[in-house]
Amino acid sequence: MSTTREYLIGNLDRVRLDYDRATDTLHISFGEPPEEVDEAILTEEDVGFRIKDGRVVSITIYNLLKRLGLEV
Repeated sequence: MSTTREYLIGNLDRVRLDYDRATDTLHISFGEPPEEVDEAILTEEDVGFRIKDGRVVSITIYNLLKRLGLEV
């Protein structure tokens, strides 16, 4: 039985998107990234979440172009 957890999103006034073509990875940051986080979660779908003080401070999506069917 899986458990569902809810988190708030960090600072939506400071959203930053960074795409790394070499690794086909999209990083989404909410506010200034903290040096340390309380929790890091990697889902079965290869999406990573970094959490600090109950808030998601960043999301990482691996294999982005492949997911979108745009792989070259």
